[in-house]
Amino acid sequence: MAYEQKDNCGSLFKNDKREKDTHAHARGSALIDGVAFWVDAWTNTDKNGNKYQSLKFKRKDTQAAPASNNWQSPPLDDLDDEVPF
Repeated sequence: MAYEQKDNCGSLFKNDKREKDTHAHARGSALIDGVAFWVDAWTNTDKNGNKYQSLKFKRKDTQAAPASNNWQSPPLDDLDDEVPF
């Protein structure tokens, strides 16, 4: 039987691929109000020496567009039927 994530729940696992201080200590996923998210977690220490978890959520269905490429092709119905050459 396949695992099915319950709504408003998530799981984190140790990030064995962590190479830099900026990489998350743990990674996982969560389902919040029916929307799937990737979750990254960092273990930090506050000024009093207390440890806490900092979390970052990113929607799974979000596709990152290239930042340097803002070009969009014109709609097909806007193209001329005649080729000038």
